[in-house]
Amino acid sequence: MTRAAALPPGLPAHGFTVGTARGFGVTPSRLRAGDLDRSLWGVRATSPPADLHDRCALLQLRMPGRAFFSHSTAALIHGIPLPWALEHADRLHVGVPSPSRALSASGVVGHRLAVVPSDVSMLSGLRVTSTVRTWTDLADQLAFEDLVAAGDYLIHWRRPFTTRVALEKALRLRRGRRGFRALSRAVLRLNERSESPPESRLRLIVEDAGFPTPEINREVTDRFGEFVARTDFIFEGLRLVLEYQGDYHRTTKGQWRADMTRRSKLEAVGWRVMELNAGDLKDPAELVMRIRRLLACR
Repeated sequence: MTRAAALPPGLPAHGFTVGTARGFGVTPSRLRAGDLDRSLWGVRATSPPADLHDRCALLQLRMPGRAFFSHSTAALIHGIPLPWALEHADRLHVGVPSPSRALSASGVVGHRLAVVPSDVSMLSGLRVTSTVRTWTDLADQLAFEDLVAAGDYLIHWRRPFTTRVALEKALRLRRGRRGFRALSRAVLRLNERSESPPESRLRLIVEDAGFPTPEINREVTDRFGEFVARTDFIFEGLRLVLEYQGDYHRTTKGQWRADMTRRSKLEAVGWRVMELNAGDLKDPAELVMRIRRLLACR
């Protein structure tokens, strides 16, 4: 087997466009060689991109100067939680300002978007829509509960990326466009205390079922004012606590023990506790019925 010719030393090690390589005298056959990664349109790299940031950085080499990452790709760059299918999607979403023609290329979903200067910024070397603009664009891709979960993440009280007021302002600018109704509903249901997408979905389920709005992540004390536990969802008038347990709760020995102790302490001071997991959220109607049955047990 013939060994591929060495690349010119002037080519960037992290990746380069086909056009740049041709300018260095690299032949088309060399650009098709198996030692080069060709997974992205118009660019080559000496090794496959390690993660989403690397993929975007490579593609950005070939993107028009005014183009930017948008929609679910922008969300992932910002760290916004998305459903599994979008987190592992092969294609990257790229926007261009209207009236420019949307990009059309292998591995790319192109969008033509009406943007203002504040809608696009640089993040870790990538041109990307802002968190606020990204959330409004996600209305085109996400189910309602996932849109709420994404919004909860952005306004979380400990590490807010934006504010509810900013989201509401952006929503007004989107009036009459696709996704406006979903965003209008979603912004009213956001809660800055939710700490994960499953917690956001669970909150929507109990609220839609007509239960009182739960307090989220509230501390419980005993009659002497001593700390007992910090809870996920608490219904004061019903003396009910709902605890969402992610998989790490069962795979981490210390967490599993702490969960058992917390539950016993809450029950000892008169609270009913229901522990839930991802499987319980798949059938909201059954879950609501189960909660009602627990409350009926006096």
